[in-house]
Amino acid sequence: MNNLELDNNLQTVLVVDDTLANIDLLKEVLTPMYAVKIATSGELALKIIAKQVPDIILLDVMMPGMDGHEVCKYLKSNIDTANIPIIFVTALVETHDEQVGFDLGAVDYITKPIQPALALARVKAQLILADQHRACEIRVQERTKELAKSQKDAIAMLGKAGHYNDKDTGVHIWRMAEYASALARSAQWPIEQSQLLELAAPMHDTGKIGIPDSILKAPRKLTADEWEVMKTHAEIGYGILTVSDTSLFQLAAEVAYAHHEKWDGSGYPRGLKGEDISESARIVTIADVFDA
Repeated sequence: MNNLELDNNLQTVLVVDDTLANIDLLKEVLTPMYAVKIATSGELALKIIAKQVPDIILLDVMMPGMDGHEVCKYLKSNIDTANIPIIFVTALVETHDEQVGFDLGAVDYITKPIQPALALARVKAQLILADQHRACEIRVQERTKELAKSQKDAIAMLGKAGHYNDKDTGVHIWRMAEYASALARSAQWPIEQSQLLELAAPMHDTGKIGIPDSILKAPRKLTADEWEVMKTHAEIGYGILTVSDTSLFQLAAEVAYAHHEKWDGSGYPRGLKGEDISESARIVTIADVFDA
């Protein structure tokens, strides 16, 4: 049982070679440190890989049927196998093909006749590099996920801040954001842009944080002067959101600036008319009014 657990923890090396002497030599060298699988042809190698992806492949170049270059090209074209390190094993007379192998995605070469110590060292080095690469990828994915969450949290906070004094926000800004995304898709927006609009829409009233409470919470109809102050929230929001030059916040700024414009030109702050109003702002305005 202990031996089985130990074997399961070993990294797997797939040796692909049609010459039994080379197979025996590599197996003898690698077995003490790695779990070694054997394939005597390119076709058999692909069948083995389909069942269990190895940690590294030692791949003979010259084989009957499917040669090493073909196997490598196939593996590198498949997302599930593209990151497997491949070391080509080649005779000295074939070293002029090294550039071909590197262009196909190989990480190293071992020349025949095989020198056991050198082969072992190169396998070990490439496995260490592969482990480091995977660790970096995981860290990048975690960091990207963390940044994405931070961005969404910032959007949520700005959206909530803009509606902080509203009597009935609830999930209104999130519903209208989904409506806006659906309308954008119906208007033939690319999926990425419609998703971006869904994130930008909740920030359309960000500028309200710059309007005094005495106006926002006034229990009566606003005076003409107070209404002029209220209308400045579009420009205030635009000023806040344009601090960032990312596509998301630039889109949010565009929406914030124009979401009170009207088709007939009677809106504010610029009195834009018709298609002079950005499509993003028109979509968000429709979604906002509909949900309200």
